[in-house]
Amino acid sequence: MLRRIRQQLGFDPPHQSETRTVYVANRFPQNGHYIPPRFTDNRIISSKYTIWNFVPKNLFEQFRRIANFYFLIIFLVQLMIDTPTSPVTSGLPLFFVITVTAIKQGYEDWLRHKADNEVNGAPVFVVRSGSLVQTRSKNIRVGDIVRVAKDETFPADLVLLSSDRADGTCHITTASLDGETNLKTHFSVAETAVCQSVSRLEALQAVVECQQPEADLYRFVGRMTMTQHDEEIVRPLGPENLLLRGARLKNTKEIFGVAVYTGMESKMALNYKCKSQKRSAVEKSMNTFLIIYLGILLFEAILSTILKYAWQAEDKWDEPFYNQKTEQERNSSPILKFISDFLAFMVLYNFIIPISLYVTVEMQKFLGSFFIGWDLDLYHEESDQKAQVNTSDLNEELGQVEYVFTDKTGTLTENEMQFRECSVNGTKYREVNGKLVPEGMTEDSPDGSLPHMIGDELLFLKAVSLCHTVQISYDQPDCLVSGDGDPFSHANGFSSNHMEYFASSPDEKALVEATKRIGVAFTGSNGETMEIKTFGKSEKYKLLHVLEFDANRRRMSVILQDPSGGKMLFTKGAESAILPFTTTGEIEKTRLHVDEFALKGLRTLVVACRHFSPEEYMDVDRRLNSARTALQQREEKLQEAFSYIERNLHLLGATGVEDKLQDKVQETIEALRLAGIKVWVLTGDKHETAVSVSLSCGHFHRTMNILELLQQRSDNECAEQLRRLSRRIKEDHVIQHGLVVDGASLSLALREHEKLFMEVCKNCSAVLCCRMAPLQKAKVVRLFKTSPEKPITLAIGDGANDVSMIQEAHVGIGIMGKEGRQAVRNSDYAIARFKFLAKLLLVHGHFYYIRITTLVQYFFYKNVCFITPQFLYQFFCLFSQQTLYDSVYLTLYNICFTSLPILVYSLFEQLVHPHVLQNKPGLYRDISKNSLLSFRTFLYWTLLGFCHAFVFFFGSYILMGEDTTLMGNGQMFGNWTFGTLVFTVMVITVTLKLALETHFWTWMNHFVTWGSIAFYFIFSLFYGGIIWPFLHTQDMYFVFVQLLSSGSAWFAIIIIVITCLFPDVVKKVFYRHLQPTSTQKSQSLSAPAQTLSCVESLCCYQHGQSGCSRLAHFVEQMTGQCPDGVNHCQESSRNNRSWSDTENFYSNDRSILTLSPIEATHC
Repeated sequence: MLRRIRQQLGFDPPHQSETRTVYVANRFPQNGHYIPPRFTDNRIISSKYTIWNFVPKNLFEQFRRIANFYFLIIFLVQLMIDTPTSPVTSGLPLFFVITVTAIKQGYEDWLRHKADNEVNGAPVFVVRSGSLVQTRSKNIRVGDIVRVAKDETFPADLVLLSSDRADGTCHITTASLDGETNLKTHFSVAETAVCQSVSRLEALQAVVECQQPEADLYRFVGRMTMTQHDEEIVRPLGPENLLLRGARLKNTKEIFGVAVYTGMESKMALNYKCKSQKRSAVEKSMNTFLIIYLGILLFEAILSTILKYAWQAEDKWDEPFYNQKTEQERNSSPILKFISDFLAFMVLYNFIIPISLYVTVEMQKFLGSFFIGWDLDLYHEESDQKAQVNTSDLNEELGQVEYVFTDKTGTLTENEMQFRECSVNGTKYREVNGKLVPEGMTEDSPDGSLPHMIGDELLFLKAVSLCHTVQISYDQPDCLVSGDGDPFSHANGFSSNHMEYFASSPDEKALVEATKRIGVAFTGSNGETMEIKTFGKSEKYKLLHVLEFDANRRRMSVILQDPSGGKMLFTKGAESAILPFTTTGEIEKTRLHVDEFALKGLRTLVVACRHFSPEEYMDVDRRLNSARTALQQREEKLQEAFSYIERNLHLLGATGVEDKLQDKVQETIEALRLAGIKVWVLTGDKHETAVSVSLSCGHFHRTMNILELLQQRSDNECAEQLRRLSRRIKEDHVIQHGLVVDGASLSLALREHEKLFMEVCKNCSAVLCCRMAPLQKAKVVRLFKTSPEKPITLAIGDGANDVSMIQEAHVGIGIMGKEGRQAVRNSDYAIARFKFLAKLLLVHGHFYYIRITTLVQYFFYKNVCFITPQFLYQFFCLFSQQTLYDSVYLTLYNICFTSLPILVYSLFEQLVHPHVLQNKPGLYRDISKNSLLSFRTFLYWTLLGFCHAFVFFFGSYILMGEDTTLMGNGQMFGNWTFGTLVFTVMVITVTLKLALETHFWTWMNHFVTWGSIAFYFIFSLFYGGIIWPFLHTQDMYFVFVQLLSSGSAWFAIIIIVITCLFPDVVKKVFYRHLQPTSTQKSQSLSAPAQTLSCVESLCCYQHGQSGCSRLAHFVEQMTGQCPDGVNHCQESSRNNRSWSDTENFYSNDRSILTLSPIEATHC
């Protein structure tokens, strides 16, 4: 009873055994001792938080940040002991930071919940209580019988029970799972195939026993036990009986299947990785710098505490006459007093740790992420899709990528094959308007079409239209093939124009469609007979045997009986798999043509035939039947039989099919390579297909030495091959190398020989991994993430099979392709096409990185400037913990006086024009490996802050430290005036320092820079010029007005500011002229001709329309920018608006990020 209660409550694991038992339609045994097992529901969860764990989980993640945790401690200290400043100064900013971050992360997770709810709420039909009931996907239970209609995706992992076909088969595509677009045939058990109605399914008594859920997409072991007439029938189940969640039903009206794995236990979900918090390299550097600053803070607090007690060792300073101790103070513990003083100094200096840094960084990331969505160059007009940002925490990581791991199908390619050329009997042909035209002839030539040809030419077209496993679908419902109808009845009349082919490979589909256009159309097959129409004349061939494709033979064949009764074999496959076995035909010419096709990037297949005499066919038939019925070593015997049959071939010709690449894939990969980024292609496709696409997209070059690690069967064999490859790379060190690895060999390499495999990979310019399972993709990414160099990785894909890789990489990008939205939902960023990756990294990534690195270091710099004078002041006030600045200034320094200039800088700064960044990808190398946030640059900014702080303090001290009178009436300044002078110099200097760092000036930069300084002066005049009734003390009353009434103070402010900033200017000029970086050299390059005038740049609309062109012309004429008058300006504007299509990439650069900088000499 207790165990049952624990199972019901979910405390016990629901299934402990190695197998699970599923009762079809949930018909459990009727005995009272059976407890139905608890299986997971069918919900898919990609979100990170729930309503219940959001607050604790989010707070835990936020307080992992050192600054947040530190300020929490400071806030608690201020609550417990008497400190120089109010607890509000730490508590309020901390609460603001935590709240803003929680709202941002909660909003992003709400979007994930919304996407999950769309999937989980999708309508499905299940069989319950003898009828078909519509419910939501999340309500499917293990054991439910589910109905799926044509073109729908399977909502759970189902064992196929029946289909609308009499033989119980169905066709599916698994593009969203393994990237393969080919049609796959799945089978039902013969005993359940007849259950094609709800009533018959309701009467079915069956039990499925299968393995527990596992991630391997290609492995499924189980059995089905059916009870018929009190007799049990047991049938084996394999992968061919399992329909995976995410796959799509094709060419079949409907199917019924029983759910065996649901929700997060489905194979698709098991190939997802657990969504973890990704943290950028900049954030990790920030935490390191914060620890260093915490060390500086502790040093200053300890030193101040020790010096205080050293100073107070003299009686006159320990208890001066004007500050007598109370009795409680005299009797208090020295240790407790020491700790109390130490904590008080900690609170006094705590502003050296910039908590507002995190607020500004969060705002910068959140606001900056909108630029990606607004960028019109990342907008795809055909699909009406713009780039989207799912998480803004990784913007700067786009500028640090060293490895790109990309899927192939749907990411690099369009998933569309097109027939281009063929070679028949030694003559090359190309297709022109549905006709085959020989090379050198035009379409109008009298002999420029094959209908006038006979013999091998016609036989070649017939071979292509018959040697395949293509299925046909018809648009009209009444044209569906029924079990007892004529399978060719729809081949006549108009229906043949509405045929849709579904093939076992994209190449087959393209070839069959091409022969149909030319005049030899495949019109149907019923498993025993195949029909073609040769220029309108119908021919039926009896299908005798199919010799299936396999990776070892790399070819497939069919044996047919032609209408005259003759037996023949048609075979097609890779050049290396066919030509060695041909004895007749134009072999050498065809080999040359195949090489020419390959050089054009076409996927090639060679076609051959063999005619059998009656005696030869009898021998072939006997060998095949013997091999197929063998109980022992069946595979080996089949290979022997195939080799015996596929020889003495007559060569017919070769085909060239283009796998249509996405637009500008080759240029994008080349740009990434020039930027120092290594590109890996990870695909589930076949070896030959993957290599062909790699060559055509420029991932592999023709001059590259291609190394192979394929079909390794043991650890020793794999290790030996890796050593051979390593030696070969060292011997041919001048040549560029490319590596091809398959999934099986990769598993062996990662198991025992990781270091050796990594060494080979790092010495290769490009790596291609084929036949990869989804989790293998993630393992490869993790291998590089955790390597000693710890490079920044990016994964990009478009299908559910790419989700684990996308989640594993530092940055995950989803392609909005044809394979569903799983990759987009689980990615950090989503784009419509692969070509957009170049601008995303080279421009957006570059901008985000330089902005946030300056933001981080500037924050540390200005806080060192802020708190160091406070530390120095303690030497002059007997370490009495007296503050140098007024408490209002302490609170507002980071919030109001210096926050906006750096925020605007971090949103709009551009070191180099976007066009230059795209045309010179090598500039990406300047910011790689977190170079702008290295310890050296951090040390420079920190020392600069200390130097400026010393100048602020001692410059002001020299002016008024020796009881000098600066007023006309002989009155002297006090300590608050001194502190205000230091603070005034500091606000001006740190603001102008950022102005010196700014390269890209917009009106907003001008407004916040000069506006911040003006706001400080105006605020100080109001704050000190009025008696505020709600303030207990007003130390600053009339202090600022009195300070500014002194000419000497104004002179001191100017001198101190110049003293601080002049060395910076000299240093910049010196380094720029003597040791300029490539980025600095590129800054001198003028932007392309298609730049906007400085005023128009702020009002840029799509399609080159200016919202303020009249105003722009008027202002430019008034400011002297249009010497030739308005007509010149208008002509210039028209020229500037003509977006060019001849530039390397994305020439129509119309985004908000590509506004022309306001030139100082003009604006």
